[in-house]
Amino acid sequence: MKHVHNDGLKISVDITGDLPVPVISGSSVSVGAVVHACHEGSIDGALDQFSLTGLDRTSLDDVLRYCAERRCEADKASCPGCRRRMESQGLTSFDAFARDHAAIIIGDGSLRLEGPGVRTAQSESLETLAETWSGEKYWYWARRVIRKLRHGIRRAHIQGTPFAEEGQTPAVILMEPQLADNIGMVARAMANFGLDELRLVAPRDGWPNEKARIAASGANYVIDDAVAFEKLSDATADLTWVCATTARQRDLRKPILTPDQAVTEMSRRISEGQRCGMLFGRERNGLETAELADADALIMIPVNAEFASLNLAQAVLILGYTWMQGREEQSLGRVTTYEKPLQTGLNMGADRPATKQEQLGFFEHLESELDRHGFFNPVERRPMVVRNLRTLFTRMEPTAQEIRTLRGVVATLVRGKGPARKS
Repeated sequence: MKHVHNDGLKISVDITGDLPVPVISGSSVSVGAVVHACHEGSIDGALDQFSLTGLDRTSLDDVLRYCAERRCEADKASCPGCRRRMESQGLTSFDAFARDHAAIIIGDGSLRLEGPGVRTAQSESLETLAETWSGEKYWYWARRVIRKLRHGIRRAHIQGTPFAEEGQTPAVILMEPQLADNIGMVARAMANFGLDELRLVAPRDGWPNEKARIAASGANYVIDDAVAFEKLSDATADLTWVCATTARQRDLRKPILTPDQAVTEMSRRISEGQRCGMLFGRERNGLETAELADADALIMIPVNAEFASLNLAQAVLILGYTWMQGREEQSLGRVTTYEKPLQTGLNMGADRPATKQEQLGFFEHLESELDRHGFFNPVERRPMVVRNLRTLFTRMEPTAQEIRTLRGVVATLVRGKGPARKS
Protein backbone atom coordinates (compact mmCIF):
# COMPACT_ATOMS: atom_id res chain seq x y z
CA MET A 1 0.00 0.00 0.00
CA LYS A 2 1.44 3.31 -1.11
CA HIS A 3 0.28 6.44 0.74
CA VAL A 4 -0.41 9.67 -1.09
CA HIS A 5 -1.34 12.77 0.88
CA ASN A 6 -4.30 14.58 -0.65
CA ASP A 7 -4.80 17.78 1.33
CA GLY A 8 -6.84 16.95 4.47
CA LEU A 9 -7.68 13.34 3.61
CA LYS A 10 -5.22 10.59 2.79
CA ILE A 11 -5.59 8.74 -0.46
CA SER A 12 -3.64 5.51 -0.72
CA VAL A 13 -2.75 3.55 -3.82
CA ASP A 14 -3.53 -0.12 -3.39
CA ILE A 15 -0.97 -2.12 -5.35
CA THR A 16 -2.00 -5.59 -4.16
CA GLY A 17 -4.12 -6.33 -7.24
CA ASP A 18 -3.35 -6.53 -10.94
CA LEU A 19 -3.59 -2.76 -11.36
CA PRO A 20 -2.96 0.05 -8.83
CA VAL A 21 -6.17 1.53 -7.40
CA PRO A 22 -6.56 4.83 -5.47
CA VAL A 23 -8.47 4.09 -2.26
CA ILE A 24 -9.49 5.94 0.90
CA SER A 25 -6.68 5.31 3.39
CA GLY A 26 -7.46 2.61 5.91
CA SER A 27 -10.09 1.00 3.66
CA SER A 28 -10.51 -0.87 0.40
CA VAL A 29 -13.03 1.65 -0.93
CA SER A 30 -11.82 3.14 -4.19
CA VAL A 31 -12.11 6.81 -5.03
CA GLY A 32 -14.20 5.79 -8.07
CA ALA A 33 -16.66 3.89 -5.85
CA VAL A 34 -17.24 7.03 -3.76
CA VAL A 35 -17.71 9.18 -6.87
CA HIS A 36 -20.08 6.62 -8.39
CA ALA A 37 -22.22 6.41 -5.24
CA CYS A 38 -22.45 10.20 -4.90
CA HIS A 39 -23.33 10.70 -8.56
CA GLU A 40 -25.87 7.91 -8.94
CA GLY A 41 -27.49 8.44 -5.54
CA SER A 42 -27.16 11.21 -2.98
CA ILE A 43 -24.12 12.60 -1.22
CA ASP A 44 -25.45 11.87 2.26
CA GLY A 45 -26.56 8.42 1.13
CA ALA A 46 -23.05 7.64 -0.11
CA LEU A 47 -21.47 8.81 3.14
CA ASP A 48 -23.87 6.61 5.11
CA GLN A 49 -23.22 3.69 2.75
CA PHE A 50 -19.46 3.66 3.32
CA SER A 51 -19.37 4.98 6.92
CA LEU A 52 -15.62 5.59 6.73
CA THR A 53 -13.84 7.29 9.59
CA GLY A 54 -12.82 10.79 8.56
CA LEU A 55 -14.96 10.82 5.45
CA ASP A 56 -17.59 13.56 5.78
CA ARG A 57 -18.91 16.35 3.56
CA THR A 58 -15.78 18.43 4.20
CA SER A 59 -13.20 15.75 3.44
CA LEU A 60 -15.33 14.44 0.57
CA ASP A 61 -14.38 17.59 -1.33
CA ASP A 62 -10.74 16.42 -1.21
CA VAL A 63 -11.67 13.01 -2.61
CA LEU A 64 -13.70 14.53 -5.39
CA ARG A 65 -10.95 16.97 -6.37
CA TYR A 66 -8.45 14.10 -6.51
CA CYS A 67 -10.68 12.48 -9.13
CA ALA A 68 -11.85 15.64 -10.91
CA GLU A 69 -8.26 16.85 -11.41
CA ARG A 70 -7.16 13.34 -12.49
CA ARG A 71 -4.38 13.22 -9.91
CA CYS A 72 -4.49 9.45 -10.28
CA GLU A 73 -2.48 9.85 -13.49
CA ALA A 74 0.53 11.07 -11.52
CA ASP A 75 0.07 8.12 -9.14
CA LYS A 76 -0.14 5.72 -12.11
CA ALA A 77 -3.40 4.37 -10.68
CA SER A 78 -6.98 3.99 -11.90
CA CYS A 79 -10.33 2.86 -10.54
CA PRO A 80 -12.40 -0.12 -11.68
CA GLY A 81 -15.22 1.10 -13.90
CA CYS A 82 -13.39 4.27 -14.95
CA ARG A 83 -12.64 4.97 -18.59
CA ARG A 84 -9.11 5.96 -17.64
CA ARG A 85 -8.44 2.35 -16.69
CA MET A 86 -9.46 1.15 -20.14
CA GLU A 87 -7.38 3.85 -21.80
CA SER A 88 -4.31 3.09 -19.66
CA GLN A 89 -4.53 -0.54 -20.80
CA GLY A 90 -4.87 0.47 -24.43
CA LEU A 91 -8.39 -0.93 -24.63
CA THR A 92 -9.89 1.69 -26.92
CA SER A 93 -12.33 -0.53 -28.82
CA PHE A 94 -14.78 -3.28 -27.90
CA ASP A 95 -12.78 -5.78 -29.94
CA ALA A 96 -9.68 -4.99 -27.88
CA PHE A 97 -11.70 -5.28 -24.68
CA ALA A 98 -13.04 -8.71 -25.68
CA ARG A 99 -9.58 -9.96 -26.68
CA ASP A 100 -8.29 -8.95 -23.23
CA HIS A 101 -10.64 -11.46 -21.57
CA ALA A 102 -10.69 -15.20 -21.46
CA ALA A 103 -14.47 -15.11 -21.00
CA ILE A 104 -17.25 -12.57 -20.76
CA ILE A 105 -20.32 -14.18 -19.22
CA ILE A 106 -23.68 -12.76 -20.27
CA GLY A 107 -26.72 -13.08 -18.00
CA ASP A 108 -27.11 -16.59 -16.53
CA GLY A 109 -24.09 -17.91 -18.42
CA SER A 110 -25.93 -19.41 -21.37
CA LEU A 111 -24.15 -16.85 -23.55
CA ARG A 112 -20.39 -16.34 -23.33
CA LEU A 113 -17.82 -14.39 -25.28
CA GLU A 114 -14.43 -16.08 -25.24
CA GLY A 115 -11.07 -14.55 -26.07
CA PRO A 116 -7.33 -15.13 -25.68
CA GLY A 117 -6.98 -13.01 -22.52
CA VAL A 118 -6.81 -14.07 -18.88
CA ARG A 119 -9.54 -11.97 -17.26
CA THR A 120 -13.18 -12.88 -16.68
CA ALA A 121 -16.05 -10.39 -16.75
CA GLN A 122 -19.80 -10.63 -16.35
CA SER A 123 -22.67 -8.50 -17.66
CA GLU A 124 -26.44 -8.79 -17.37
CA SER A 125 -26.93 -8.43 -21.13
CA LEU A 126 -25.08 -7.73 -24.36
CA GLU A 127 -26.82 -4.38 -24.55
CA THR A 128 -25.56 -3.40 -21.10
CA LEU A 129 -22.07 -4.61 -21.97
CA ALA A 130 -22.04 -2.52 -25.15
CA GLU A 131 -22.98 0.57 -23.13
CA THR A 132 -20.61 0.07 -20.19
CA TRP A 133 -17.50 -1.82 -21.35
CA SER A 134 -15.46 1.35 -21.89
CA GLY A 135 -16.13 2.64 -18.37
CA GLU A 136 -17.52 5.92 -17.13
CA LYS A 137 -15.78 9.29 -17.07
CA TYR A 138 -15.49 9.37 -13.31
CA TRP A 139 -13.50 12.62 -13.37
CA TYR A 140 -16.41 14.29 -15.14
CA TRP A 141 -18.86 12.83 -12.63
CA ALA A 142 -16.66 14.12 -9.80
CA ARG A 143 -16.89 17.67 -11.16
CA ARG A 144 -20.67 17.46 -11.19
CA VAL A 145 -20.77 16.13 -7.63
CA ILE A 146 -18.42 18.94 -6.50
CA ARG A 147 -20.89 21.51 -7.84
CA LYS A 148 -23.71 19.70 -6.03
CA LEU A 149 -21.66 19.50 -2.81
CA ARG A 150 -20.64 23.16 -2.81
CA HIS A 151 -23.72 24.83 -4.26
CA GLY A 152 -26.55 22.37 -3.69
CA ILE A 153 -28.90 20.90 -6.24
CA ARG A 154 -29.99 23.44 -8.80
CA ARG A 155 -33.47 24.72 -7.95
CA ALA A 156 -33.69 22.37 -4.96
CA HIS A 157 -35.29 25.23 -2.99
CA ILE A 158 -38.25 25.36 -5.37
CA GLN A 159 -41.12 23.40 -3.89
CA GLY A 160 -44.20 24.32 -5.89
CA THR A 161 -47.70 23.13 -5.14
CA PRO A 162 -50.02 20.65 -6.85
CA PHE A 163 -52.09 22.13 -9.66
CA ALA A 164 -55.39 20.55 -8.63
CA GLU A 165 -57.00 18.56 -5.84
CA GLU A 166 -56.24 14.85 -5.58
CA GLY A 167 -57.99 12.89 -8.31
CA GLN A 168 -58.83 15.97 -10.39
CA THR A 169 -56.10 15.21 -12.93
CA PRO A 170 -55.17 11.86 -14.49
CA ALA A 171 -52.27 9.97 -12.93
CA VAL A 172 -49.19 9.49 -15.11
CA ILE A 173 -47.91 5.92 -14.84
CA LEU A 174 -44.44 4.99 -16.11
CA MET A 175 -43.85 1.31 -16.74
CA GLU A 176 -40.38 0.19 -15.61
CA PRO A 177 -38.59 3.46 -16.44
CA GLN A 178 -34.91 2.83 -17.02
CA LEU A 179 -33.28 6.23 -16.49
CA ALA A 180 -33.80 8.55 -13.54
CA ASP A 181 -33.11 11.50 -15.87
CA ASN A 182 -36.15 10.53 -17.94
CA ILE A 183 -38.31 10.40 -14.83
CA GLY A 184 -37.16 13.92 -13.98
CA MET A 185 -37.94 15.21 -17.46
CA VAL A 186 -41.38 13.60 -17.28
CA ALA A 187 -41.97 15.37 -13.95
CA ARG A 188 -41.00 18.68 -15.54
CA ALA A 189 -43.41 18.10 -18.44
CA MET A 190 -46.16 17.20 -15.96
CA ALA A 191 -45.62 20.37 -13.94
CA ASN A 192 -45.72 22.44 -17.15
CA PHE A 193 -49.25 21.26 -17.88
CA GLY A 194 -50.81 20.72 -14.47
CA LEU A 195 -50.45 16.96 -14.10
CA ASP A 196 -49.59 16.31 -10.46
CA GLU A 197 -49.64 12.59 -9.80
CA LEU A 198 -46.69 10.42 -10.90
CA ARG A 199 -46.63 6.68 -10.38
CA LEU A 200 -43.62 4.48 -11.16
CA VAL A 201 -43.74 0.75 -11.76
CA ALA A 202 -40.48 -0.99 -10.82
CA PRO A 203 -38.04 1.82 -11.74
CA ARG A 204 -34.75 0.20 -12.71
CA ASP A 205 -32.50 2.43 -10.60
CA GLY A 206 -34.73 2.46 -7.52
CA TRP A 207 -36.73 5.22 -5.90
CA PRO A 208 -36.31 7.92 -4.68
CA ASN A 209 -33.47 9.01 -6.94
CA GLU A 210 -31.63 12.32 -6.73
CA LYS A 211 -30.80 12.35 -10.45
CA ALA A 212 -34.52 12.56 -11.20
CA ARG A 213 -34.81 15.61 -8.97
CA ILE A 214 -31.96 17.33 -10.82
CA ALA A 215 -33.51 16.62 -14.23
CA ALA A 216 -36.90 17.87 -13.00
CA SER A 217 -35.51 21.45 -13.00
CA GLY A 218 -37.69 22.63 -10.15
CA ALA A 219 -40.72 20.32 -10.50
CA ASN A 220 -39.81 19.01 -7.07
CA TYR A 221 -43.33 18.57 -5.77
CA VAL A 222 -44.03 16.03 -8.53
CA ILE A 223 -40.84 14.13 -7.66
CA ASP A 224 -41.46 14.30 -3.90
CA ASP A 225 -45.02 12.99 -4.23
CA ALA A 226 -44.18 10.26 -6.77
CA VAL A 227 -44.87 6.72 -5.60
CA ALA A 228 -43.11 3.54 -6.74
CA PHE A 229 -44.97 0.23 -7.10
CA GLU A 230 -43.65 -3.27 -7.66
CA LYS A 231 -46.37 -4.29 -10.12
CA LEU A 232 -48.56 -2.54 -12.66
CA SER A 233 -51.68 -3.96 -11.02
CA ASP A 234 -50.72 -2.22 -7.78
CA ALA A 235 -50.20 1.11 -9.57
CA THR A 236 -53.66 1.01 -11.18
CA ALA A 237 -55.62 -0.64 -8.36
CA ASP A 238 -57.52 2.51 -7.30
CA LEU A 239 -58.17 3.78 -10.84
CA THR A 240 -61.41 3.22 -12.73
CA TRP A 241 -60.21 3.98 -16.27
CA VAL A 242 -56.71 3.68 -17.75
CA CYS A 243 -55.56 4.56 -21.25
CA ALA A 244 -52.21 3.30 -22.54
CA THR A 245 -49.96 4.85 -25.15
CA THR A 246 -48.50 2.90 -28.05
CA ALA A 247 -46.92 3.65 -31.41
CA ARG A 248 -47.30 0.09 -32.70
CA GLN A 249 -50.51 -1.42 -34.00
CA ARG A 250 -51.79 -4.23 -31.78
CA ASP A 251 -54.40 -6.87 -32.57
CA LEU A 252 -56.58 -5.90 -29.61
CA ARG A 253 -60.31 -5.11 -29.62
CA LYS A 254 -59.79 -1.83 -27.79
CA PRO A 255 -60.93 1.74 -28.48
CA ILE A 256 -58.14 3.66 -30.23
CA LEU A 257 -58.13 7.33 -29.28
CA THR A 258 -56.18 10.41 -30.28
CA PRO A 259 -54.85 12.57 -27.42
CA ASP A 260 -57.82 14.95 -27.86
CA GLN A 261 -60.33 12.12 -27.65
CA ALA A 262 -58.58 10.55 -24.65
CA VAL A 263 -58.53 13.85 -22.77
CA THR A 264 -62.22 14.44 -23.51
CA GLU A 265 -63.05 10.99 -22.13
CA MET A 266 -60.90 11.44 -19.01
CA SER A 267 -62.35 14.89 -18.36
CA ARG A 268 -65.87 13.49 -18.50
CA ARG A 269 -65.06 10.59 -16.20
CA ILE A 270 -63.15 12.74 -13.68
CA SER A 271 -66.10 15.18 -13.56
CA GLU A 272 -68.24 12.18 -12.56
CA GLY A 273 -65.89 11.33 -9.70
CA GLN A 274 -63.90 8.59 -11.42
CA ARG A 275 -60.12 8.36 -11.20
CA CYS A 276 -58.16 8.01 -14.44
CA GLY A 277 -54.61 7.24 -15.47
CA MET A 278 -52.34 7.41 -18.52
CA LEU A 279 -49.87 4.56 -18.91
CA PHE A 280 -46.56 5.07 -20.71
CA GLY A 281 -44.17 2.30 -21.74
CA ARG A 282 -40.49 1.62 -21.30
CA GLU A 283 -37.95 3.82 -23.06
CA ARG A 284 -36.53 0.90 -25.02
CA ASN A 285 -39.53 -1.08 -26.21
CA GLY A 286 -42.73 0.48 -24.91
CA LEU A 287 -45.54 -1.62 -23.43
CA GLU A 288 -46.04 -5.35 -23.81
CA THR A 289 -49.25 -6.52 -25.46
CA ALA A 290 -50.36 -8.11 -22.17
CA GLU A 291 -50.00 -4.75 -20.42
CA LEU A 292 -52.00 -3.00 -23.13
CA ALA A 293 -54.69 -5.66 -22.85
CA ASP A 294 -55.42 -4.56 -19.28
CA ALA A 295 -55.97 -0.94 -20.36
CA ASP A 296 -59.44 0.40 -21.15
CA ALA A 297 -58.32 2.24 -24.30
CA LEU A 298 -55.24 2.88 -26.40
CA ILE A 299 -53.84 6.30 -27.24
CA MET A 300 -52.05 6.72 -30.56
CA ILE A 301 -50.48 10.11 -31.23
CA PRO A 302 -50.65 11.37 -34.84
CA VAL A 303 -47.07 11.20 -36.13
CA ASN A 304 -44.99 10.69 -39.25
CA ALA A 305 -45.75 7.06 -40.14
CA GLU A 306 -42.13 6.46 -41.11
CA PHE A 307 -40.76 7.75 -37.81
CA ALA A 308 -43.34 7.19 -35.09
CA SER A 309 -41.17 6.76 -31.99
CA LEU A 310 -41.31 9.46 -29.30
CA ASN A 311 -39.15 9.58 -26.22
CA LEU A 312 -40.87 9.20 -22.87
CA ALA A 313 -40.94 12.87 -21.86
CA GLN A 314 -42.15 13.93 -25.32
CA ALA A 315 -45.12 11.58 -25.12
CA VAL A 316 -46.06 12.84 -21.66
CA LEU A 317 -45.61 16.44 -22.85
CA ILE A 318 -48.04 15.97 -25.75
CA LEU A 319 -50.71 14.42 -23.51
CA GLY A 320 -50.12 17.11 -20.89
CA TYR A 321 -50.45 19.90 -23.45
CA THR A 322 -53.68 18.37 -24.72
CA TRP A 323 -54.99 18.08 -21.15
CA MET A 324 -54.32 21.77 -20.47
CA GLN A 325 -56.09 23.09 -23.59
CA GLY A 326 -59.24 25.06 -22.86
CA ARG A 327 -58.93 24.88 -19.07
CA GLU A 328 -59.53 28.05 -17.12
CA GLU A 329 -56.28 27.58 -15.20
CA GLN A 330 -54.07 27.67 -18.29
CA SER A 331 -51.73 30.62 -18.78
CA LEU A 332 -49.82 31.97 -21.76
CA GLY A 333 -46.33 31.80 -20.29
CA ARG A 334 -45.52 32.32 -16.64
CA VAL A 335 -47.27 34.63 -14.19
CA THR A 336 -45.21 36.21 -11.41
CA THR A 337 -45.35 39.23 -9.14
CA TYR A 338 -44.21 41.36 -12.07
CA GLU A 339 -45.69 39.41 -14.98
CA LYS A 340 -49.46 39.47 -15.36
CA PRO A 341 -51.63 36.96 -17.25
CA LEU A 342 -51.73 37.50 -21.01
CA GLN A 343 -54.42 36.99 -23.60
CA THR A 344 -53.98 36.05 -27.23
CA GLY A 345 -53.78 38.87 -29.76
CA LEU A 346 -51.83 42.11 -29.70
CA ASN A 347 -50.16 42.73 -26.36
CA MET A 348 -50.69 46.45 -25.70
CA GLY A 349 -48.90 46.49 -22.36
CA ALA A 350 -49.34 49.96 -20.79
CA ASP A 351 -50.14 51.51 -24.18
CA ARG A 352 -53.57 51.94 -25.83
CA PRO A 353 -54.89 52.22 -29.38
CA ALA A 354 -54.72 55.72 -30.85
CA THR A 355 -58.03 57.57 -31.03
CA LYS A 356 -59.36 58.78 -34.38
CA GLN A 357 -58.69 62.34 -33.26
CA GLU A 358 -55.01 61.49 -32.60
CA GLN A 359 -54.74 59.74 -35.97
CA LEU A 360 -56.37 62.72 -37.75
CA GLY A 361 -53.93 65.09 -36.07
CA PHE A 362 -51.01 63.06 -37.41
CA PHE A 363 -52.50 62.89 -40.92
CA GLU A 364 -53.00 66.67 -41.03
CA HIS A 365 -49.47 67.25 -39.69
CA LEU A 366 -47.92 64.95 -42.29
CA GLU A 367 -50.01 66.30 -45.19
CA SER A 368 -49.32 69.94 -44.35
CA GLU A 369 -45.55 69.35 -44.39
CA LEU A 370 -45.79 67.38 -47.63
CA ASP A 371 -47.80 70.28 -49.12
CA ARG A 372 -45.18 72.76 -47.97
CA HIS A 373 -42.36 70.78 -49.60
CA GLY A 374 -44.14 70.22 -52.91
CA PHE A 375 -44.69 66.47 -52.54
CA PHE A 376 -48.17 66.47 -54.14
CA ASN A 377 -47.24 66.94 -57.78
CA PRO A 378 -49.30 67.07 -59.92
CA VAL A 379 -51.73 68.75 -57.54
CA GLU A 380 -54.79 67.06 -59.05
CA ARG A 381 -53.50 63.69 -57.73
CA ARG A 382 -53.36 65.00 -54.18
CA PRO A 383 -56.75 63.53 -53.01
CA MET A 384 -55.79 60.03 -54.20
CA VAL A 385 -52.30 60.13 -52.61
CA VAL A 386 -53.73 61.44 -49.33
CA ARG A 387 -56.30 58.64 -49.35
CA ASN A 388 -53.56 56.03 -49.91
CA LEU A 389 -51.39 57.44 -47.11
CA ARG A 390 -54.29 57.49 -44.65
CA THR A 391 -55.22 53.93 -45.63
CA LEU A 392 -51.63 52.77 -45.08
CA PHE A 393 -51.35 54.24 -41.57
CA THR A 394 -54.90 53.28 -40.55
CA ARG A 395 -54.28 49.66 -41.53
CA MET A 396 -51.42 49.43 -39.03
CA GLU A 397 -53.83 50.26 -36.15
CA PRO A 398 -51.26 52.50 -34.43
CA THR A 399 -51.07 52.97 -30.69
CA ALA A 400 -51.09 56.39 -29.05
CA GLN A 401 -47.33 56.13 -28.47
CA GLU A 402 -46.71 55.19 -32.11
CA ILE A 403 -48.66 58.26 -33.29
CA ARG A 404 -46.53 60.48 -31.05
CA THR A 405 -43.40 58.83 -32.43
CA LEU A 406 -44.51 59.34 -36.05
CA ARG A 407 -45.27 63.01 -35.41
CA GLY A 408 -41.81 63.39 -33.86
CA VAL A 409 -40.25 61.81 -36.95
CA VAL A 410 -42.06 64.25 -39.26
CA ALA A 411 -41.07 67.24 -37.12
CA THR A 412 -37.40 66.13 -37.01
CA LEU A 413 -37.25 65.63 -40.78
CA VAL A 414 -38.68 69.13 -41.27
CA ARG A 415 -36.81 71.13 -38.62
CA GLY A 416 -33.91 68.90 -37.60
CA LYS A 417 -32.94 68.20 -34.03
CA GLY A 418 -30.10 69.26 -31.75
CA PRO A 419 -27.02 70.45 -33.65
CA ALA A 420 -28.77 69.54 -36.92
CA ARG A 421 -31.74 71.81 -36.17
CA LYS A 422 -32.53 74.04 -39.10
CA SER A 423 -32.57 77.82 -38.52
